[in-house]
Amino acid sequence: MNEPRDRRAPPAGGLGSALSALRRSRRELGVTRAVKVLSWLNQEGGPDCPGCAWPDPAERSPAEFCENGAKAVAHEATRRRVGPEFFARHTVSELLERSDHWLEQQGRLTHPVAKPKGSDRYEAISWDAAFARIGEVLRGLDSPDQAIFYTSGRTSNEAAFLYQLFVRQFGTNNLPDCSNMCHESSSTALAEAIGVGKGTVGLADFERSDAIFVLGQNPGTNHPRMMSALRAAKKRGCRIVSINPLRERALVRFSHPQSPGDLLRGGTEITDLFLQVRIGGDVAALRGIEKALFALEGRSPGRVLDWHFIREHTRGFDAFRAEVERTSWGEIEEASGVSKRAYEAAAAIYAAAERVIACWAMGLTQHRHGVANVREVANLLLLRGNIGRPGAGPCPVRGHSNVQGDRTMGICERPKPEFLDALAREFYMVPPQKPGFDTVAAIEAMHAGRARAFVSLGGNFAVATPDSAFTHAALRRCQLTVQISTKLNRSHLVTGDEAILLPCLGRTERDVQANGPQFVTVEDSMSVVHRSRGGLEPASPQLRSEPAIVAGMARAVLGSGTSVPWEELVANYDRIRDRIAKVVPGFENMNRRVRRPGGFVLPSAARQRRFETPSGKAEFSVNALPQTELARGELLMMTIRSHDQFNTTIYGFDDRYRGVSGDRRVVFLNPDDVEQLGLAAGQRVDLSSHFGGTARVVRDFRVVPFDLPRRCAATYFPEANALVPVDSYDAGSRTPAFKSVVIRVAPAAAPGGRAPA
Repeated sequence: MNEPRDRRAPPAGGLGSALSALRRSRRELGVTRAVKVLSWLNQEGGPDCPGCAWPDPAERSPAEFCENGAKAVAHEATRRRVGPEFFARHTVSELLERSDHWLEQQGRLTHPVAKPKGSDRYEAISWDAAFARIGEVLRGLDSPDQAIFYTSGRTSNEAAFLYQLFVRQFGTNNLPDCSNMCHESSSTALAEAIGVGKGTVGLADFERSDAIFVLGQNPGTNHPRMMSALRAAKKRGCRIVSINPLRERALVRFSHPQSPGDLLRGGTEITDLFLQVRIGGDVAALRGIEKALFALEGRSPGRVLDWHFIREHTRGFDAFRAEVERTSWGEIEEASGVSKRAYEAAAAIYAAAERVIACWAMGLTQHRHGVANVREVANLLLLRGNIGRPGAGPCPVRGHSNVQGDRTMGICERPKPEFLDALAREFYMVPPQKPGFDTVAAIEAMHAGRARAFVSLGGNFAVATPDSAFTHAALRRCQLTVQISTKLNRSHLVTGDEAILLPCLGRTERDVQANGPQFVTVEDSMSVVHRSRGGLEPASPQLRSEPAIVAGMARAVLGSGTSVPWEELVANYDRIRDRIAKVVPGFENMNRRVRRPGGFVLPSAARQRRFETPSGKAEFSVNALPQTELARGELLMMTIRSHDQFNTTIYGFDDRYRGVSGDRRVVFLNPDDVEQLGLAAGQRVDLSSHFGGTARVVRDFRVVPFDLPRRCAATYFPEANALVPVDSYDAGSRTPAFKSVVIRVAPAAAPGGRAPA
């Protein structure tokens, strides 16, 4: 049944995690500064971690952060600096030859700089001159729809609200964001199934659940603080089922770094049952559990499925049941690579649990069938009424710290009419109605010349996106690219004819405006809105906050044609929040409520079993088993993160939990596939993908045999993004298929091809 019994490898977490966090913090910050920053992190009145969006517990420990959170803060609060003198020493062409790791290790940006047309070098520019040039270019476009305004998930609610307001007053809905590339499939599927594109559980539900299903997720690396919740649940008797192609160490065993008992005993075994599904086999895996549940119901009629919930609160059950019954066990086992017996064991755990949580991340969403994956999760939960019940429900675990809040604030290329109507009433404006570009459409529009200006509020667009060569060519066809950032990254070097780089405050720094010190707010994965206030001296007196930068651009672009008092709003962020409260449902009395300890939870009708779908009921769906035909010698590849990175930010070249050190250009393969392909462990190879008549190649990767299913492969993001076609995505969410890439592996044609360190 694929139960995790390998105790040879040390547990995830533990002393190694604590030491790694301390070493990185001391190196970047020094001892005194590190203690100061980390003691504030995720505490009431302190900065929210700029890393993942896992919620804070009601009772917080003195060290309320994880290893990767400490790395993220050290990375932002580093004492290293990148100012005009740095750009005087380095041309853009020279910097392009450097690795992504080297670029971000240079330190914090300190001054606005610009690269004029025809130049190969950034030069210092004043804030006023930078805003004026942005305004001149944007006003000179043939249409506002020729401009694209991207947003990363670290942007605060206040900055995101002002950003979308500025963009819509300018006249376009071209507001793609990182959600398009990660949890858009979750938002799409959940909105269809239960009427809201968010999860329905809170952190307290993990204390009441009887079973937790973890699907397509590696929390030990990507959401380490989640491991504390899983550990606590397991210790009180909750059963945990993990469904994932890679047998990740944290899902097997975890040692809490702050628990002396865990350190002495070797940690806590986390997973009761591990279903090692093939890449892309998630619908089949969930179908297997559902089919086994129907068999249990057949043997004990009325005692397994929640018939009252199904009849009163759902629609589409009969068609769904017919699809499950039509699907044979042979099809399920072939598509998933997991046995009927294992699914029966999973169904027994599910049926015995009164309250079940299903949590997932991009292992489900970044497929050509990502929406179907999440729909099938909803189907499983609906069978036993595990939505709108304490201790139960869907839990998509977001990555970036405020990616969910950005969407709530209106960062969306297809805004709801109700949201636009509220903007119109509050700001006496006529918002654009035409849908804008999502991330994929934005890349294609720039490449085709239909978009000529690109503005990015945070993020590393050139590296985070699929089809690297195509995306880079698209950015270079722009007239102007603008980046609002804390640190140097590759997107600052893949530019349009002109480029402007605007340095902003980090989450850990003091934000003082005309009316005094300010705080911002964020929304975590579980819809809790809370404060974040930095305490460090800014890295440079030249830095401006994200809200102030957005307001500066808005004034320069809109001129007298704006109804928004930008200076007044930025002078006191309470005024921004007052406007949010009048526009965004659930934010009424925001300023008062967000000052309460822990902030406030946004309302969700689905939590009360009110489903705001067209039918007024939760919707079962019928999803065909995805089919991926592999020719001889082909493998299905997914991209993953190492333990020493956050999104596109590479902290180092070690992946402690997977036994990789000093290298990121690796490809994980099943040992039997290594032998069948005529390869050897450690051999250098080239990887190629073929889609839509286009061949894409990345060179000089190292073979690492690993415990994953046959004919599957895993590579690190973003090194393998060049293999991901821009036009391969889920049809419903348009999320790029980072985890559905058909590749071939061949001995390296020639040594080299690696970016210099």
